[in-house]
Amino acid sequence: MKTMNQRTTEAKPRSCDGRAVKNKEKNPPPSLLFRRSSFLALHFLAGVAVARFSGARYLHAQTLDRVVAAIGNAAITESDVEAQYRFESFLSDCRVPASAPDAAALTAVRDRLIDQRLLTREATAEGILPSDVQPAAQQALADLRKRCESEETFQSSLRTLGLNQAQTVDRLVEQQRMLRIIDLRLRPAVTVEPAEIEAYYHDTFTAQYSKHNPGQAVPPLAQVESQIREILVQQKVDQQLAAWLDELKTTHHVRVF
Repeated sequence: MKTMNQRTTEAKPRSCDGRAVKNKEKNPPPSLLFRRSSFLALHFLAGVAVARFSGARYLHAQTLDRVVAAIGNAAITESDVEAQYRFESFLSDCRVPASAPDAAALTAVRDRLIDQRLLTREATAEGILPSDVQPAAQQALADLRKRCESEETFQSSLRTLGLNQAQTVDRLVEQQRMLRIIDLRLRPAVTVEPAEIEAYYHDTFTAQYSKHNPGQAVPPLAQVESQIREILVQQKVDQQLAAWLDELKTTHHVRVF
């Protein structure tokens, strides 16, 4: 997923919540990479496909591993969903919850897992290889490590999940493949008009900037135009993503139980 390199010799650029923004590197930051709220958790940080990861160890002994959804003939089990829930929590705050999710959380994670597996299929059909996104996955791993309190916390969480570092990277690779297919399929059709950028600047940006930076002058539109354009692009891609996923669910005969 692309971000903008925004440079200025005057004031530092500001985010649309009014906070200072550092110059971006080539790899998008987590806050942008995980923006797809339609299928990723953690304010858009979540959800890595875990189709090959069994979470049965986390179920109570008396609970059967029942099928909770199906994509064609491919089943998604309750243990798949519980494993996904724990991995999402790990991505969120580098910790693995000790208790199982409640029914509402389980349903939400199940729905995200369905979306992820559909997108993974599309990425495979498009020919997006793991090697194509390996650098981005390694960067995501490094960012995850930084969010952990310590290396021991990071390693302890991996042990709880029953994963090693290579397996964690595999799941981050799947996430990057999903993000790549979203951009390839949806981003080219998105356009943002100058009037939309100006409206966002006056209606949203200026108020948020003033709230977070009282007493400071609001940067001129020209200084933050590229950043606002990208935010609006992401919003429109998210809208298209929801519609595309609905189509994929019909095409791939998704059922929930």
